[in-house]
Amino acid sequence: MTEQEVRRYLRKMSEQDSQSAFREFYDITYDRLFRIAYYYTHHEEWSQEIVLDVFMKLWEHRKQLLDVTNIEDYCFILVKNASLNYIEKEERRPTLSAEVLQEPADTLISEELFARYVKALDRLPERCREVFILIREEKQTYAQVAEKLDISTKTVDAQLQKATSRLKEMLLK
Repeated sequence: MTEQEVRRYLRKMSEQDSQSAFREFYDITYDRLFRIAYYYTHHEEWSQEIVLDVFMKLWEHRKQLLDVTNIEDYCFILVKNASLNYIEKEERRPTLSAEVLQEPADTLISEELFARYVKALDRLPERCREVFILIREEKQTYAQVAEKLDISTKTVDAQLQKATSRLKEMLLK
């Protein structure tokens, strides 16, 4: 997703109240925002709810979105804050065990690194990103990924190596 694409969707959302532009924006940003929420909550359902709430806020404030300098960072901060608030709210519930919740505020450095990781992951070619996420984040085997994507295990290995080296390169800049 390029900044120009995002700006085009934001303009249509803002000026024309275009639900189709909002849907396109949602489609290209949902996965990334979900991964950010999941990083903080470690709960799939919570992450889905958080991201949907963030999209509702984005739609409600669509007129002001064109004023945002960096929409990517803005969305990251919205999801991060919503995730931390959600965790805090859930911690106050008496029926919830404290062991279930992860301590959200590790360090500013790790959050910065994670933000860079998410951006770098988004810049990978689609197949590389898909293979990397399935193996490293969803913990699937090479065989499972090969079958799911209808490619050979050697291709899975090559794509994973390519993704890993590109991520290292982008993160070490």
